[in-house]
Amino acid sequence: MRLAGKTAILTGGARGIGAAIAEGYAMEGARVCVADIDGRAAEETASRIGNGSFGWALDVTRLESIHACVAEAQARFGGIDILVNNAAVFDMAPWGEITEKSYDVVFNVNVKGLLFMLQEVAGCMKARGKGGKIINISSQAGRRGEALVAVYCASKAAVISLTQSAGLALIKHGINVNGISPGVVDTPMWDHVDGLFAKYEGLKPGEKKRMVGEGVPFGRMGRPEDHVGCAVFLASAESDYVVAQTYNVDGGQWMS
Repeated sequence: MRLAGKTAILTGGARGIGAAIAEGYAMEGARVCVADIDGRAAEETASRIGNGSFGWALDVTRLESIHACVAEAQARFGGIDILVNNAAVFDMAPWGEITEKSYDVVFNVNVKGLLFMLQEVAGCMKARGKGGKIINISSQAGRRGEALVAVYCASKAAVISLTQSAGLALIKHGINVNGISPGVVDTPMWDHVDGLFAKYEGLKPGEKKRMVGEGVPFGRMGRPEDHVGCAVFLASAESDYVVAQTYNVDGGQWMS
């Protein structure tokens, strides 16, 4: 097992990509703090994956919540080896209809939450002196703009940039910071996305989801489990020489 004896915090870990990665980590021998705004769902996921994992209610927009989560993981595990910043929200609107509230919600979770979670865990890793692995989940939306998705795209571009900066700053402490950029993934979030596209593009429910799935070179939308292999690689010793990179795991949708 590639993560035997390791410990991890995984934000947004109750469902979708986060839950798939949490399960993959547990199968590879890691104990996981499944952290999510939905604490009950986080506990259910942790109970399902087992291996000494536990669930925790985390609001990444509140620094005191971040501190409490990290402190609990430190107390239970004796140290943190891996952090996966996966918590994220989505919104969209035509350019002239973007609201301050929407901007604040998206950036507070996708950028602010990720940054300060990374800062808190990296500080613990530095103090412990054993290095670590930090993996930020971005999106293909961070590689390009979209007319209706300006704020979300900008937030995910910021994740890629923060991954590069943190990667360069922390590797001298033996902490590898890298990222994963999923494409279109069939999760509950995409049902929300599909509904917004239906509203703004005049489509029938399910039509956008069908269209984007057909547009993936691989031949289908991604599934949460498609991202586990890359996440395990970036958390393991196999990626020790990988620094400040964001890997596209998107069925061929974007090449960079």
